[in-house]
Amino acid sequence: MGATLRALRALVLLLGFYLLSLALLAALIGLDVVVFTWGHGAVAVKLALVSVLLAAPVVRGMFMLHTPKGEDGPGIAVTEAAEPRLWALVRDVAAAAGTRVPDRILLTGEVNASVSEKPRLLGLLPGPRRLHLGVPLLTGLTEAQLRAVLAHEYGHFTGGDTRLSSLVVRGRAQLARVIGQFHAKADGKVATERARQEQAAAKRIAKGKKAKQVDTTGSGATYRMMAAIYTAYAKLYMRASLSTARDQEFAADLSAARLAGRDATASALREIPVLSASHDFYLDSYATLGLRAGLLPPRGEFFGGFGKLLTAREPELVRHRAELPEEPASPYDSHPPIAERVRRIEALPADGRTEEAKGAALALLTAPEQTLAALEDAVLVDEVLAFRRTAGWEELLDASMAAGLSSAHTPLRRALAAYTGQPPTLTALLDVIDKGRLWQLAGKLPLSQEAAAATGRAFREFARPVMRGSVRTMVLAEFSARSLLHWEFSWSHPAAVRLSGRGAQATRDDDPDAALHAAVDAALADHPDTAPLRALLPPAAQPA
Repeated sequence: MGATLRALRALVLLLGFYLLSLALLAALIGLDVVVFTWGHGAVAVKLALVSVLLAAPVVRGMFMLHTPKGEDGPGIAVTEAAEPRLWALVRDVAAAAGTRVPDRILLTGEVNASVSEKPRLLGLLPGPRRLHLGVPLLTGLTEAQLRAVLAHEYGHFTGGDTRLSSLVVRGRAQLARVIGQFHAKADGKVATERARQEQAAAKRIAKGKKAKQVDTTGSGATYRMMAAIYTAYAKLYMRASLSTARDQEFAADLSAARLAGRDATASALREIPVLSASHDFYLDSYATLGLRAGLLPPRGEFFGGFGKLLTAREPELVRHRAELPEEPASPYDSHPPIAERVRRIEALPADGRTEEAKGAALALLTAPEQTLAALEDAVLVDEVLAFRRTAGWEELLDASMAAGLSSAHTPLRRALAAYTGQPPTLTALLDVIDKGRLWQLAGKLPLSQEAAAATGRAFREFARPVMRGSVRTMVLAEFSARSLLHWEFSWSHPAAVRLSGRGAQATRDDDPDAALHAAVDAALADHPDTAPLRALLPPAAQPA
């Protein structure tokens, strides 16, 4: 479908919204005419009032004349003087695509690249263009892959996609606004009716009568019916507009392959979902590790550590690149499945462009370290920026884990305090185990119905896994409070605990947790033995 036909389709979809609204207004007016012609009295006035209330959201939606303004979002706007190499690549790809260079480049904290345009006269006249480039994307892509990404985005410019998007966005916004207004009015009617019925019920109870059950089933039904009509058209609108969007993505992929090469385009498509998943993992497991403790990694490392993770886990990432996600297609997807996009590009004839620009795209920046630091100031909120910076990732891990363990009020701690009437310490737990009361204590933990109903050995088998995790957490918290453990930081595998003191030597093997696991398991055995756990404690920590 060419740009002209897509523009016509977008215009027809938008006009459909107005035609639907006019048809509903005409129906409401016709209803009023019939009511006042054949009806009379309070009923006619009430129906006329209802029609006016129903017409108000329709009219407001029709006269929302301005397309919602897109926000740049947090990021760093970079000039050509500040980043000449990046701008040179942007200009080179734009020239090859035969399109205008973006007026503004914004570096963001996302694994994404996108372009937008603010056209005039509903897309009939061009307007200022913006290019958003995620710094985490630059961290994981080569220069050749970045060229392919830019060529893809410029394919949206040359295809007129960004100019037509204003029509599509306007229609979506108007539909969402009208549907939202009808649902809000329906919810208001339900709330009013519920309050009325609850008040009536309270009066009946005060008089010693039985209260009726609150039933708001029919409240707001007229408003919901109007919302359902617009929702049905919204589904048609979304399916049609998103079908066009998916075709635009395929066309932009072909443009990227033509300008940047088949292999670079295919490898970029394979890389982006891997980078996205890796970045989510990095944020959850590394960058935000210390937020609950009010800690941040060293300046520049909140985004800068992502590159270290990618380097350390490269063997793992190779496998993920080869295994494309086969997500099911939906008519409401804005992009086609990545596996299908890759297959289409890799099916193209080889073009011999396999050895181009393999350097890291992040190296295009004049001072990457300064950019990574400045990005923190632009993206993180002021409250987070005020957190204390640690000297390194090792300190961040140790301090964060210590803070987390000290505040870990587990069900076992609460049950132990209630059972003994004493502070829930490790020594108190060991004393309970030595007295043969472990499983009585376990019975006070929140367990499944099946576990709670079991007895004897069956109960122990149900409760043991619950106890194992809770006991291990209590042990680690106690050791952490006594400065008896250290967390070994790694980019390539999960953090491992290292015990100090008398049990340190026992943990210096291939599995640093081995001694601790064995000691916990011994304490939770059918014939419990707390000696291995006590052996890990220094003499000063032993119970008297």
